[in-house]
Amino acid sequence: MMDIHKILKQLPHRYPFLLVDRVLTIEKGVRITALKNVTINEPFFEGHFPHRPVMPGVLMLEALAQAAALLAFDAMDASPENGSIYYFAGIDNARFKRPVEPGDQLILEAELLRMKAGIFKFKTSARVDGELAVEAELTCAMRSVS
Repeated sequence: MMDIHKILKQLPHRYPFLLVDRVLTIEKGVRITALKNVTINEPFFEGHFPHRPVMPGVLMLEALAQAAALLAFDAMDASPENGSIYYFAGIDNARFKRPVEPGDQLILEAELLRMKAGIFKFKTSARVDGELAVEAELTCAMRSVS
């Protein structure tokens, strides 16, 4: 388990772009389960949509990528502090199955499919109350920055 204080040490993201609130389980180099509490206070709800607030799909994918980054950093025993940063490299087979609204708790899951030369491929999904909200294969690249 990883609380918000540990997440802040592992991810470079900050408000309003930090989209993982807690890690529930992590199996080193294999899979991670994390959560994002979705509240009406999220800044994107003001414009998406004012009369029917829905979490943008791209932000659901970003939340999954952040969970995947936590898994990758853990697998590599790395962190942004040692000059590593994590970039999106591809999104395949993304499917949105249900809207995510204020009050929902998004359970993020990522499974590491393969890792080679700093390129990571993940099978990811997010659920609300056990119901699939989004699934996608994400490719990410870990790079050193000076």
